[in-house]
Amino acid sequence: MADRAARHGMTGRVGALWRHPVKSMLGERIDAAELTGRGLAGDRRYALVDRETGKVASAKQPRLWRALLTCRAAVTATGVRITTPDGRIWSPGDAGTDEALSALVGRPVTLTDAPPPEASLDRAVPEDVLEAGPDAEVPYIDVRFGSGAPPGTFFDFAPVHLITTATLRRLAALHPAGAGAVDGRRYRPNLVVDTPGEDFVEHTWRDRELHIGDRLVLRVVASTPRCAVPTLAHGDLPRDPDALRLPAAHHRVPALPGRAPEPCVGVYAQVVRGGLVREGDAVTVA
Repeated sequence: MADRAARHGMTGRVGALWRHPVKSMLGERIDAAELTGRGLAGDRRYALVDRETGKVASAKQPRLWRALLTCRAAVTATGVRITTPDGRIWSPGDAGTDEALSALVGRPVTLTDAPPPEASLDRAVPEDVLEAGPDAEVPYIDVRFGSGAPPGTFFDFAPVHLITTATLRRLAALHPAGAGAVDGRRYRPNLVVDTPGEDFVEHTWRDRELHIGDRLVLRVVASTPRCAVPTLAHGDLPRDPDALRLPAAHHRVPALPGRAPEPCVGVYAQVVRGGLVREGDAVTVA
């Protein structure tokens, strides 16, 4: 590992690892996990499916699904555990789980680990959510998700999402409320990479490989276009429209070549070679 770092120049270290066992629910910070082509172990393992529309529930449509961000999901020795705002604990397959979650979101839903055929979700136009607020009925697009991930997964695009502390510092420097108003949890990454400086540095990693720890290799495939989700309340984090306004004003770039510029924060990656990832692992850009 030392030879590789010397050859490529160490970029930083894994500062934090996050997984979100249920799509659009709050996640958990972990010390280490296996990372394979199907993502971080336990990440986006489950999602809610609307029984009336057949679509996957996502807070990208805040009017319908932002209540999911009041729930916390974690992986335990016996499976996934969901804690709802009233403090009650539910697990997939338990009697009453679907009914409790349906009552929470106000729509009939089923918690599942199997995406429906040709699964899709609704993505509200982010700028319209900013203007009208999360309660408003605004235009949305139907999105087939997971085009950069293996079949049978609930990832929006690719199986790994990462962000750097350089990007978070840049957003903090721009934020009218100061550094304390910026929290990386809003952007729902798997990996937070500690890097020097104050810039949207990970955008420059597209089409390059990241070597992490002793074995793991990722390929960065796209910048991450931001939706309305970072602006919403996340547990104890209050609503913050600037979480989208700032990248819209200062980092509007094509997520992929040929696409129109969009507000982007963080990048998506695919797994070239899987392995264990741990907080503190060295990260180098090849």
